[in-house]
Amino acid sequence: MNAGNRGNRYRTPLKDVRGLGSAKTGTEHFIHQRLTATALALLGLWFVWFVIGLVGSDYLTAADAVSRPWNAVLLVGFLVAMFWHAQLGLQVILEDYIHHSLLALVLQTGVKFIAVLGAIVSIFAVARIALAG
Repeated sequence: MNAGNRGNRYRTPLKDVRGLGSAKTGTEHFIHQRLTATALALLGLWFVWFVIGLVGSDYLTAADAVSRPWNAVLLVGFLVAMFWHAQLGLQVILEDYIHHSLLALVLQTGVKFIAVLGAIVSIFAVARIALAG
């Protein structure tokens, strides 16, 4: 065995790959996806119950229901979780299927922009209804 290979003899495969690749935020992303999915499952049940309760109602009745504090808070929570979860899911899809780095950057930026804009507009709409009522 030559002198150059003696140092590598005790090197493990883990040592060779540590710090390489994109395995830096995968766990955090996974946890955020699961938390938003759980929030959506619970808030989705409330949302379906809320909407079914409004079937056949006029605009003023619906606006009054949204303006109740608990309904407004739960609706905002549902909207935030929905847009965040959608952005996380689309991010994974784009990372898996778009291999051109510039296109991937443009699409990822666009998805984040649309998700944030959608959340802001939705929250503004709920706040406007809730504060007017």
